[in-house]
Amino acid sequence: MKKMLLSFLIFCMVLTLGFARGGQADSSGKVELNFMEVMTSPTRTEVIREIIAQYEALHPNVKINLISPPYEQADGRLVMSLEAGEPLDIVEVRDIRASQHVLNNQLEDLTPYVNRWSGWNTILPTGKDLAAAAGGKPYMVPQFFYIPALFIRTDVLARLGITKIPETLDELFANCKQITNPARSQYGFTIRGRGNPFRQTDLLTISDIKDIDLTSFYKMKNGTGIFDNPEYLASFSRFVDLFKNAVPSDGVNWGFNEQITSFASGITPYLMQDADAVPVVDELLRRDQFTVVPMPVGRAGVFYYEPGFASLGIPSYSKNKEAAWDFITFISNPDNNAKICKAYGALPVHSTTFEKDTYFSSGVYQAWATILNSPQKYVTVRYPYTSEKYPGWAQVYEQFFQSALLGQTTPAQTVKAWSDYWK
Repeated sequence: MKKMLLSFLIFCMVLTLGFARGGQADSSGKVELNFMEVMTSPTRTEVIREIIAQYEALHPNVKINLISPPYEQADGRLVMSLEAGEPLDIVEVRDIRASQHVLNNQLEDLTPYVNRWSGWNTILPTGKDLAAAAGGKPYMVPQFFYIPALFIRTDVLARLGITKIPETLDELFANCKQITNPARSQYGFTIRGRGNPFRQTDLLTISDIKDIDLTSFYKMKNGTGIFDNPEYLASFSRFVDLFKNAVPSDGVNWGFNEQITSFASGITPYLMQDADAVPVVDELLRRDQFTVVPMPVGRAGVFYYEPGFASLGIPSYSKNKEAAWDFITFISNPDNNAKICKAYGALPVHSTTFEKDTYFSSGVYQAWATILNSPQKYVTVRYPYTSEKYPGWAQVYEQFFQSALLGQTTPAQTVKAWSDYWK
């Protein structure tokens, strides 16, 4: 026990020493700000450092200390730092942690700041919604989105006699089954069978159902569970049928890499993925071999999706909020935001970027511009992150999901197990 306590105290000392003084002006008037990122990657971090250097050149009295924990540890590091009140002035907040930080009163309400920021006028409607997704007020400024769209191997489909872009999920699934020919190793759709598969399958099933609770979509607006809705069972049964008749059998174990490989090889010419798949696909295919279109809508006439996103906020205890905000507006301006997104393979947050930057205003990225500017057709939803059931959900879902695909349980038995879990 003493060794454990000593190890913990040493860890806390190391954590504390990892921060600069930050947050206050010294006698010379110089301000040091501590900025912790959590979506850490070498390429992206380098771009952020370049932007910091540009800002410091324009503001000689400001020094910004970028703290970049390893990606796997970054979320936990930020949680501990905020709970301990460590000197932080700018923090990157992921979608899955936003509610936790707001509920713990760890983030500043940015309403008075965004109200006087001209850049707020060009933030996409989805971005403004997400900024206030936790707590109903803009506690964050979104930095980028992850949103699913439909990747299509147009060359493969043309050879198979399909040239029309599917407008509904029913039409998409019918196309997938039509072209499937196992004898020729030709299938229709590539699914994610492991690694949080619900992040994809949920959207392909709930888009058939009206009147879901958009703020916690495992419930209906009347308070009943979505898994108790007969329409959900019908939709999930259709997905199981798709797997049996249009997906390679080993797709039950596929993750991101396998999905991309299958799509690039032409074995499965339809792929549902986020924008960060574009740079990877570009390395494997020419742009005349594939396209990207908005996801087809479900039987409810919409496609529900939860944007993955990261954002910047100011700790509620920061002692230099004005200086922190000034840097946030700088790194969040359209030019710098686009620069980060190009390096990271994510979607920018400004409408003007999709209109004026040729990288995003043409070609495959137009699919996401359409989604982001069509909030009545492409409707954002939220997972029940604050539920005590959510942390264990991924394991429960994947277990029964794979069992249903393999025919070990029926769709009805699977859906009942999910319903029982949430009760």
